[in-house]
Amino acid sequence: MQTVIAPTLPRVGVLAVVRHEDKFLLVRRGHMPDAGLWGFPGGKVEPGETLLQAAPRELEEETALRATGQAVIDTFESIRHDAQGALAFHYVIIAVRCLLPAGPCPSPQAGDDALEARWFSYADIKALGPLACERLETLATQVLRAEGEAVSP
Repeated sequence: MQTVIAPTLPRVGVLAVVRHEDKFLLVRRGHMPDAGLWGFPGGKVEPGETLLQAAPRELEEETALRATGQAVIDTFESIRHDAQGALAFHYVIIAVRCLLPAGPCPSPQAGDDALEARWFSYADIKALGPLACERLETLATQVLRAEGEAVSP
């Protein structure tokens, strides 16, 4: 892992969690720290931007799809250290449920720092294993349970 100069305060990031029909929208990240891994679209919250504004903006930048931020579904921290033990970064990440407009399932187009963007079933997410970003399966499970679907461990 490449060492970066850590900011004095944790940074705030958002994830746009989108489920349409029976699939979740994921991107394959192009930049560190999760380069090459699949996860929900997301990025930094800009100054003056609400969480419900930031998540749809990041979604559009990474997938060219427009959605509406609905509600916070989870908050967690991502803290990593370099090989010498120095803080590489510290993010407080807020997962926001976003809804696409009604209609057929749209085709995403990867943009910004996303290498690919596509739809995944829950079974596909579970099968990603080491190719999944931190908490991907957990967040997908939370969405399914909130929608009243039975989820097997």
